[in-house]
Amino acid sequence: MPVLPPSALDQLFLQARTHNGWLDRPVPDAVLHELFDLVRMGPTSANSSPARFVFVKSAAAKERLRPAIYPGNVEKTMSAPVTVLLAYDLTFHERLPRLFPMGDKRAQFAAMPDDVRAGHALANAALEAGYLILAARALGLDCGPIGGFDAARVEEAFFGDLPWKVLFLVNLGYGDPEKLYPRNPRLTFSEVARIE
Repeated sequence: MPVLPPSALDQLFLQARTHNGWLDRPVPDAVLHELFDLVRMGPTSANSSPARFVFVKSAAAKERLRPAIYPGNVEKTMSAPVTVLLAYDLTFHERLPRLFPMGDKRAQFAAMPDDVRAGHALANAALEAGYLILAARALGLDCGPIGGFDAARVEEAFFGDLPWKVLFLVNLGYGDPEKLYPRNPRLTFSEVARIE
């Protein structure tokens, strides 16, 4: 594969920022479908694809979400054109006969203790969350992931009896550069990595 040009690396990583304020510009449903079509192509263990996505867009859905958001995140979430509820499905393995037809992975995961299977789902949904952020940036969207919310209230309001557990939320839209905070420092290679 060819190396991406510097402009692409800037858009995906180097100049991309976590946004807290949004321009009054809607995100078309077609863009959300395009976003999902990119995310679903990212690799997961045994092609398990345990992430589940609810794209909260309408005013009514945003109001259902509001009580679950911690005070410091309310304004940026309510003003975002879209908030993605990123969850993982505790019964993801039921779809493995279709997703991984080369062997009986469904039975393998069904035989695991619930906490081990849930850990697999969480870890792979976290991978898909990363794909979501990069795919959104590739499509010209800005992202604002947040963890400040009441998971039980989100799950009750949006998932009902589904066996889904919310991982975190990602606000999506076109960020307002005037509302960016200064960029925080990052750890260096020598602090957190080594080559053996």
